[in-house]
Amino acid sequence: MTEAHQLIIVGGGPAGLTAGLYAARARLRTLLLEKALPGGQITDAEVVENFPGFPVGISGAELGSLMEQQARGQGLEIVLAQAERVEVAGGEKIVRTGDGQYVGSALIIASGSEHGKLGVPGEKEFTGRGVSYCATCDGAFFGDEVVAVAGGGNVALNDALFLTRFASKVIVIHRRDRLRATKILQERASAQPKIQFLWDTVVESITGDTQVRELRLRNVKSGKESTLGVSGVFVAVGLRPNTGYLQGLLALDPGGFVPVNGQMETELPGVFAAGDVRAGSARQAVSAAGDGAVAAIAAERYLSSV
Repeated sequence: MTEAHQLIIVGGGPAGLTAGLYAARARLRTLLLEKALPGGQITDAEVVENFPGFPVGISGAELGSLMEQQARGQGLEIVLAQAERVEVAGGEKIVRTGDGQYVGSALIIASGSEHGKLGVPGEKEFTGRGVSYCATCDGAFFGDEVVAVAGGGNVALNDALFLTRFASKVIVIHRRDRLRATKILQERASAQPKIQFLWDTVVESITGDTQVRELRLRNVKSGKESTLGVSGVFVAVGLRPNTGYLQGLLALDPGGFVPVNGQMETELPGVFAAGDVRAGSARQAVSAAGDGAVAAIAAERYLSSV
């Protein structure tokens, strides 16, 4: 199908939904394309404690649902479809999906990011059989078992703390000798007796039978190798931007993120980027929402000038 809109938004996380809310309230004919569940990565979070307006916290799934309801209530159209390629022709922005193409006069890229991979033998084979990227999704399967978390940032420590509800021991494996997570999470994790840290260590491979049974580890300073018996490993080694469908359209930075200016404008007129997908993002739900608002306002300004 080919449908003409004033604005197309690719991605339905906090950035895309906020952009859609602002655009719909500005009475722009706006379409949001989301490949999975509106709300984005935040829907994986059991509790979001740092989004303004929720003093006792809110589940990520509920927050995403509320954002979606609010945007739809203002008239935003949402279609479940995955962007496969974007083209610009004669000022029109054409988003091609497996279900057809959509045409708009302006485009906001808010396709977010996905979980980074360890890239080691056994990771792919044991995904769903002990290798997980979502502690809140899979943690309950590991009652009274020993599990590992690979990573040292906020996601890793949040995952580790959540897993202590089920696992008998949670071993955090970090390639450095200090954590990157916020101080409050470090304090909570250090005070939790079920959490143990393995510093200067990386996972070299994952082995098992029908499920993960063992990790082969390497100390990055000494080179010494060792093994660790676990029933599962939760991978929390950062996020990778979902920008593969933009290849050939925009110049991306070395990490694959979209460079923008303060108005979320890319190098192409009428093309904006917001949220985790843009270079320099704080990768927080609240900052992504702010990006979405800025991008929508800038898109409205652009559309009024063409």
